[in-house]
Amino acid sequence: MIQAASIQQGIVNCKQYLEPVYFYIYTLFGLQAVYVIALYVTSWLLSGTWLSGLLAACWYITNRVDTTRVEFTIPLRENWALPFFAVQIAAITYLLRTHLQPVQEKMTLLAVFISTFLFSLTWQFNQFMMLIQALALFILDCFDMLPTAKVMWLYIIQISGLLLVCVLQFFNSMILGSLLLSFNASVLIARTIQKNLKKGTLLNRLGKLILHVLLVMWLTFLINKFIKKILHLESDEHIFKFLKAKFGFGATRDFDANLYLCEEAFGLLPLNTFSRLSDTLLFYVYVFVLFLVTVAAVIVAFQNLSDSNQVQFMEKMEECTITLKPDAAYNFIHTVLFGCLAFSTMRMKYLWTSHMCVFASFGLCSTEVWKLILKCIHLYTPQRTRMMKYSIPIITLLYISYKFWPGIMDELSELREFYDPDTVELMNWIKSNTPNTAVFAGSMQLLAGVKLCTGRTLTNHPHYEDKNLRERTKQIYQIYAKRSPEDVYRILRSFGTDYVILEDSICYERRHSRGCRLRDLLDIANGHIMDGLGENEPDLKPSLYPRFCEEIKKNLPSYTVHFTRVFQNKTFHVYKLAKHK
Repeated sequence: MIQAASIQQGIVNCKQYLEPVYFYIYTLFGLQAVYVIALYVTSWLLSGTWLSGLLAACWYITNRVDTTRVEFTIPLRENWALPFFAVQIAAITYLLRTHLQPVQEKMTLLAVFISTFLFSLTWQFNQFMMLIQALALFILDCFDMLPTAKVMWLYIIQISGLLLVCVLQFFNSMILGSLLLSFNASVLIARTIQKNLKKGTLLNRLGKLILHVLLVMWLTFLINKFIKKILHLESDEHIFKFLKAKFGFGATRDFDANLYLCEEAFGLLPLNTFSRLSDTLLFYVYVFVLFLVTVAAVIVAFQNLSDSNQVQFMEKMEECTITLKPDAAYNFIHTVLFGCLAFSTMRMKYLWTSHMCVFASFGLCSTEVWKLILKCIHLYTPQRTRMMKYSIPIITLLYISYKFWPGIMDELSELREFYDPDTVELMNWIKSNTPNTAVFAGSMQLLAGVKLCTGRTLTNHPHYEDKNLRERTKQIYQIYAKRSPEDVYRILRSFGTDYVILEDSICYERRHSRGCRLRDLLDIANGHIMDGLGENEPDLKPSLYPRFCEEIKKNLPSYTVHFTRVFQNKTFHVYKLAKHK
């Protein structure tokens, strides 16, 4: 009792010092500072000069429209997660450096584990991001560009971090059935089975490599299917339906998959992104550096496969015009794979564009890159290389400062305030006129605000990694479908609902085109013809009932027997459910 009282008193003292909302915002912006520092450190580690880190940070800030969403959409899970991901990349970059002391290596592995765990804990898409990272490590290991022992440790860290998150998230089934766990386990098994993978002639090694890839793919499929069958997992089925429909392998009527398909954030990357990135010279420098490093990577990969003697290979690498160190090789394949992801899914561009800043600044400050360029035009001397390495980044920084600094200062001086009187009125009414134990149903976005502002119990929330919760959300959303009042009442009461909140912005939605409005997705999932002019699929049928959210406002007896309107304004309508015996 004394301990509980002390904790409660501490919370009261914290609230007196700082309002919770400001604590949340300051913490989030503090993490963005960690994000920029991690980018700075990664670029510095790659290039060997602090000037590269400064350029990466400046590019990140001047391209903030495309590198982060924190300034205009604060409460996003990726805003919490991406700083930890950047820290992880910095730690991996340091880990892959040669001649590390055992103590340094152990401490770096610990940093990788902690950042991997925190990243996984804070973002629901963690397993897909880390799967791409695991693929990057796998590709580089196959071409002998990374130390195998360190790669194995990184696989183990990913597995252990994800399993720990699974336990802390009450055995999140989506994690257990993830492709990442199956893939990493498959690689570890395949490396145990296949010995001497990196020895032999070119054709011999290519044959072993192809066999290794096929074995890993087969084991991944087998392990994943086995886990899902044994544990009866279906948590990520909507993701694969979404991907199948997105890439043109067949349409789907799955409500959850269509929710993703209809969101602009999950569409292709808009082409105007590149014009904005070009204004700061970032895109031009990035493409230039990417081309040079790609050529170097192809040459080094071919040398690695051709040479069966590792000692001789290292001697040859030192004689090459341009080398590709393990840390640079990792960041190269990282930017390529995450670039492909960004092209296919706009929401994921923030993983790519922030790393673009690191990769472009590294190339611009790289001794190896300028040495290669000057040798190609027969102007190479160590002095000229050093001059280009420092003068070009400084000129770029001066250009960015001259062109964008005044605009940044103007934005910082501009104060804005978010004003939504209808939502404020709703939250105040809920706090003043409903019991603390009341249960509310409504849209996921609105209910998040209800929970934060009033503390009331919710029927559903946006945890889309659980099939049962997805199905519950779809059932709650029948308030916007063409269903009878009896059906809607029965569904809501089955979840213990006391109050339901209807939003005109959803019921009469105009933001999306026909076929992507929430009411259209519900109609398609229910097999009903959509509203408005336009074609429908031939097997869709007219509904026997009108749309619930429209008809309930007419106060017809068939509705008032179950629902009583207790609050309304220009945006929201709140109905209390009758408690029939």
